[in-house]
Amino acid sequence: MLTELKREAYEANLALPRHGLINLTFGNASAIDRTRGIFAIKPSGVAYADLKPSDIVLIDLEGKKVEGKLNPSSDTPTHRRLFAAFADIGGVVHTHSSHATAFAQAARAIPIFGTTHADYFNGDIPVTRKMSAREISGGAYEWETGNIIVERFEKLDPTDFPAVLVNRHAPFTWGKTVAKAVEVAVAVECIAHMALMSLSLEPKLKTIEPALLAKHFKRKHGPAAYYGQPEM
Repeated sequence: MLTELKREAYEANLALPRHGLINLTFGNASAIDRTRGIFAIKPSGVAYADLKPSDIVLIDLEGKKVEGKLNPSSDTPTHRRLFAAFADIGGVVHTHSSHATAFAQAARAIPIFGTTHADYFNGDIPVTRKMSAREISGGAYEWETGNIIVERFEKLDPTDFPAVLVNRHAPFTWGKTVAKAVEVAVAVECIAHMALMSLSLEPKLKTIEPALLAKHFKRKHGPAAYYGQPEM
């Protein structure tokens, strides 16, 4: 079972550069086994071209390394915080994809202008508040990054908004599986790119009409969803 978990995390990490979401080693993906309380994550600083399934590191929800010779990603505490807070997610992805990161650096949510966005999100892709000096320098920076994400979702359903932009940083995405979290990361970058192009064409563009947002979101999500094929 843990071998399969490592394979899932490995495949997800390799998918990130394949989709153009990664520069250098900026990013990581993780997958969790909820029954065992263990997640698998990319090792820190290892080039994607050199990554092997055996390099994937296993961590428990207390932050203890369970298996692996290499150091886990420096973002491991953020992933751990999200797994602890969002009980229904099975995978987390972090990238520095260019267009989504531009919004994060500008401290701006990605506004919902069209139906592509509405297929994945029930509104704007949210952005966190800025981190305080204490949170940045207090010795638990990555854990505090997770905390400000969780804080931002106090009144949001993470299944309706499966991504966040960390202020001045970059996006994190999640899903029922790590493969789904990768899909959302691809969608976030696509949506961010289209939003920037839309704003360049019409700087005063208004967000999508509520009825059109509801139609596109609900046809893919929730009990009345009818898009695609039933799960086998």
